[in-house]
Amino acid sequence: MNGNASQLEIADESRTSSPSRVAENQVAPPPVSYWLQVLKRLARNKTAMFGAVILLVFTIGCASAPLIAPYPIDEMNFKDRLMAPGSAHLLGTDDFGRDIFSRLLYGGRISLLTGLVTVTVASLIGVTLGVIAGYYRKVELYIMQVMDILLALPALLLAIAIIAVLGPGLTNAMIAIVIAVIPSYVRVVRAQVLSIREKEYIEAVRALGIRDRVILVKHILPNILSPIIVLMTLQFGTSILAAAALSFLGLGAQPPAPEWGAMVYVGKAFLGQAWWMSIFPGLAIMLVVLGFNLLGDGLRDALDPK
Repeated sequence: MNGNASQLEIADESRTSSPSRVAENQVAPPPVSYWLQVLKRLARNKTAMFGAVILLVFTIGCASAPLIAPYPIDEMNFKDRLMAPGSAHLLGTDDFGRDIFSRLLYGGRISLLTGLVTVTVASLIGVTLGVIAGYYRKVELYIMQVMDILLALPALLLAIAIIAVLGPGLTNAMIAIVIAVIPSYVRVVRAQVLSIREKEYIEAVRALGIRDRVILVKHILPNILSPIIVLMTLQFGTSILAAAALSFLGLGAQPPAPEWGAMVYVGKAFLGQAWWMSIFPGLAIMLVVLGFNLLGDGLRDALDPK
């Protein structure tokens, strides 16, 4: 009996130490309680919550623009042109008598949508290329050489060069921003995959004959979500700032679109007599970018409390 019991114990130990059991125990994505802990740590970060409040106010305000905007954005009233902020026009009017507050609300929709589209597209492409470069060493050299070429120029200068080829416009500006920020995703994701692909549980899963696609989607991506989330949050503000800079240079959104960067450009000619035309759109850009930076820093601390 004792011999049979010892044999059963050995069999149980062999089952628990098998590659499949090791893989099952170690590659499971973080449980729900982990993300709840992240949210609790984030909620305790006052600066991150301040950034979240800023973004919430701008998001709700811009989403409700058709309801709360007091004037149509293209309604010209030359009798009220260059009117200072007051009861009739909360943030004043521009050189065509258009209400600045209404144009800010609608312009925020353009800026936030630009950031959402560019970050989403750039993250999808960048994460895919980063995972491939980190997991398949044969193609890593070619992918990273292309990324190094793109990184040789500053992002804004690269975007300007791309728009010079494609032509000015909001859509082309978004394409240029996507191309300019993809290398940052590729480098971060590649570094994470390189550190994970040599782990014992990945080797165990690979030894079981599981296809690479399943390993990448189920066992590697869930373990590199934290840096991707932080990078996307920070890149959101960077993309909005880049789009505003391109519009300010006349390469992004074109008049009469109420984009914040374009509004700053138009208002710079009237700084002496109508400072509000440039100051208020500039403040909106600054606050939104600040909100994303504060939230991104808070997410980084919450996801990596060490």
